[in-house]
Amino acid sequence: MRVRKRNGSLEPVDINRIVNAIAKASEGLFGVDPMRVATRTISGLADGATTAELDQLSIRTAAGLIVEEPGYSRLASRLLATVIDKEVRNQKIPWFSESITVGHQLGLVSDEVMTFVEANAPALNAAINSDRDRSFEFFGLRTVYDRYLLRHPESRLVIETPQYFFLRVACGLSLDADEAIEFYDLMSSLSYLPSSPTLFNSGTTHPQMSSCYLLDSPEDSLEGIYKRYTDIARLSKFAGGIGVAWHRVRSTGSLIKGTNGLSNGIVPWLRTLDSSVSAVNQGGRRKGAACVYLETWHADVEDFLELRDNTGDHARRTHNLNLANWIPDLFMKRVEQ
Repeated sequence: MRVRKRNGSLEPVDINRIVNAIAKASEGLFGVDPMRVATRTISGLADGATTAELDQLSIRTAAGLIVEEPGYSRLASRLLATVIDKEVRNQKIPWFSESITVGHQLGLVSDEVMTFVEANAPALNAAINSDRDRSFEFFGLRTVYDRYLLRHPESRLVIETPQYFFLRVACGLSLDADEAIEFYDLMSSLSYLPSSPTLFNSGTTHPQMSSCYLLDSPEDSLEGIYKRYTDIARLSKFAGGIGVAWHRVRSTGSLIKGTNGLSNGIVPWLRTLDSSVSAVNQGGRRKGAACVYLETWHADVEDFLELRDNTGDHARRTHNLNLANWIPDLFMKRVEQ
């Protein structure tokens, strides 16, 4: 059986090399049998598979045993960390500062962070502690790899390791190198992690780092409603969660003076918003998130409260939006009376 190397050449499978790599990653782990993982990996390998496919197969094999023994989560995580490190170094990125330089050249890293790192490169490079990758469980590191690490726009290969990622986030939030290193130490030791928008965007050309944005109700006009759609889409694009009121939009049966027709109410507009939130999926990393607030006095409040029901007319349902009935204290006083 042979494997295909990165340069396209074929060579016989080195079974000892596979066993030794998995055994090394298993050091210090309780209840983990590296030979079991190696045997399953080799038996599942197809002739002519690439070395990258071999790496992924060993990771999947270890991950498949997590339900039997939790220690395999750390093994799978360590194997994945090795793959990530190899992926970055094969692009000639041996240092954190080089990762930032490449990211800046690709238009991913901001000018401010590039300047900051250039001025403090020796201290920042020395602060990296790659051993902290071993703190991750498998699903945590897999999430970081799939969603958070910066990728080359064309090859889609990651250009930073998890430790480079933490330090890049820290540099985007710090005023000096000491502060950046202190913040990096907190994050890389998993003692503290900021919210996802901060992790997604800090140090990049789009430093939108707030988790939530609250928007007032759109004006009751086509221009006002579509402007609010645009506002929500732009915020959601860079991982912002949205809270928006909708009480100014007229209810079902209200007169539309411009056409002398009657309004269909808020449900069709919220259906459009529901589709928009689903489509603008936070840079492809996760689904958009929005919550619509409606005050109790609005005439369409009963239809609004049914929008998440699993039964009824699907054309009048919004399964991606969260809903909130905005109840004033006066209403509850009237209920008591």
